[in-house]
Amino acid sequence: MPMEKWGANLYGDPCRACGFDWGLTPDQAVTLVRTVPAQFEERLQNATGRERHAELDWTPSAYVSHVADNLRTWAERLKGACANGVTEIPSYDPDLLAAARRYEDIALAAALWSLTWSSRAWTEAVEEAMATDIVLQHATRGPQKATDVARNNAHDAHHHLHDVDRILNAQTPTPK
Repeated sequence: MPMEKWGANLYGDPCRACGFDWGLTPDQAVTLVRTVPAQFEERLQNATGRERHAELDWTPSAYVSHVADNLRTWAERLKGACANGVTEIPSYDPDLLAAARRYEDIALAAALWSLTWSSRAWTEAVEEAMATDIVLQHATRGPQKATDVARNNAHDAHHHLHDVDRILNAQTPTPK
């Protein structure tokens, strides 16, 4: 099954920043997204969610909130296509959504809860969409098979987990 090259062309294959391999199968992409809430929780167990990195715009709580919103948005799009045949979808600006939802003010525990919920909804929607060969018509990316959405969304989650790792690894330990 040929894979669209939007993400690989934009980020590199593998991704220049996070090492994501675009050649993973759609089922591997689903597994990655299914496990991502636990990965974020594990990494953030001793964090406040408000940590910063000089080269990154968002805090860990903001990145978790973004991944949750991105998965929920794509789940809604896929579910709309499966349930009602609505395949024309717009793009959205994640920075505007972050500002509107005030990601910086979302508690880490709430962001992680939202990510868990979104991952479950996304998994259900993407599996249904892949089983029925749904193709979305994205306003800027063009045709997006459900398998393409699975890979693109898996990359987004993996990439931002990498961002959180960068933030946490840059923190100066508190002297005892």
